Amino acid sequence: MADNRITAHADLFDLGGRRALVTGGTRGIGMMMARGLLQAGASVVVSSRDVDACAQAQRALSAFGEVRAIPADLSRHEECLRLAGLVTAGSQRLDVLVNNAGAMWREPLETFPDEAWDSVVDLNLKAPFWLVRALLPALRRAGTADDPARVVNVGSIAALHVAASPNYSYAASKAGLHQLTRVLARELGPQHVAVNAVAPGPFPSRMTAATLDAMGDAIAAKAPLRRLGRDDDMAGVAVFLASRAAAYLTGAVIPVDGGIATTASGA
Repeated sequence: MADNRITAHADLFDLGGRRALVTGGTRGIGMMMARGLLQAGASVVVSSRDVDACAQAQRALSAFGEVRAIPADLSRHEECLRLAGLVTAGSQRLDVLVNNAGAMWREPLETFPDEAWDSVVDLNLKAPFWLVRALLPALRRAGTADDPARVVNVGSIAALHVAASPNYSYAASKAGLHQLTRVLARELGPQHVAVNAVAPGPFPSRMTAATLDAMGDAIAAKAPLRRLGRDDDMAGVAVFLASRAAAYLTGAVIPVDGGIATTASGA
């Protein structure tokens, strides 16, 4: 018979003893998520291709818990394998994988180069697949039927609606990542690994800086919740998806956008 006891509230969101990897975790959305996981008790590895950003993030995040930063260019398959090896070298288990590292390329359709497809798709879509495959043994060791290991893919509302400013390879790669999330959820669920995605809207980051500087107030005014995303909004959803509270959730794509994409009128 099923155990229907409700876990104590504090324990539902407690990540003590869990190990997490957050790619692209040295700035922006990735750093927000890493901070949230650390504050909930997890030990966290963050990665970035920028060596200096790794050093700075490790110093900043160490105020919140046990953190390690590893430089890696995840657009390259061999670098994904190297990162996976380093993450699992000291421990053969990984409880949470957050695939956040991503890139965007803005250019008019007439001049959009082939390399803007290759570089964006390699990082936004191929790298999450490569990392899940490389880290699957460690995720399997961490997961149980009652509390599976977690993969959290960071997609985008650009894959849920058509933005005013088209981002051809970015939007397509994120739509692919949303569907990859569903495919992996179905395959890995029986192996005690839950796979979900978040689709962030406008949050302050280096990637969105130019857009928010130019029209941040207008974007906020049109959002149903009348504001842009804040650090705690992304930290909160990261903790939820990594915690016991989300143990029965897999294959979901959760918009974290103040209602922008989910209530779009299409006008």
